[in-house]
Amino acid sequence: MSVQREFDSWAESGKDRGMEKRHWHTAKHALARMPVEAGDRILDLGTGSGYALRALRETRDAGACVGLDGAPEMVRNAREYTDDGRIEYVSGDFHHLPFGADSFDHVWSMEAFYYAQRPIEVLEEIRRVLRSGGTFFCAVNFFEESEHTHGWQENISIEMKRWTREEYREAFRDAGLSVASQDTIADEEIEIPPEEAFPTDSWETREAMVDRYRTWGTLLTVGVAP
Repeated sequence: MSVQREFDSWAESGKDRGMEKRHWHTAKHALARMPVEAGDRILDLGTGSGYALRALRETRDAGACVGLDGAPEMVRNAREYTDDGRIEYVSGDFHHLPFGADSFDHVWSMEAFYYAQRPIEVLEEIRRVLRSGGTFFCAVNFFEESEHTHGWQENISIEMKRWTREEYREAFRDAGLSVASQDTIADEEIEIPPEEAFPTDSWETREAMVDRYRTWGTLLTVGVAP
């Protein structure tokens, strides 16, 4: 199944709202770190329901924003959820961004980058559309060190790129982005039951759940355009 068909089906079934709720636990902390100033233009890759751009417009007075998603149904839903004329949603390919050079002050992506089939090309495109000094905030939960996310690949037909933290840094540098920072953001909002409650429907051991949410959580890599 293609990325478009997979996520069109997710949007049609309402899973985009579920993703928004789960991602927000750590996304809000990553978004708070973005050096967004009033009027800055922001691109959201894999925008889903559009929640990140709505938050940045409401809290940081961001300028004209664009949410791009490979699934037209995701774009349609995001438009319905958004009552803000300064946010535009478009359907497109991460590998061929439909924007001119130096178009954005910042690029954001949450839980979408690892679906890119040619990730270095995507990073080069991000570098192209960023102005000098602009930032790319890349947040992912599916990465090599987070062992308890590895099984996600079994539940989706699209190939997912499972990189290490070092591979993310190397790829950013190869594409011409300086790595300003990289760390993990723990999910402190998921409730972890006491030891005697395990195994649960989803977890064999409490240690596995702690590792997933508290030890690793979300990997955030920040790149800066020269």
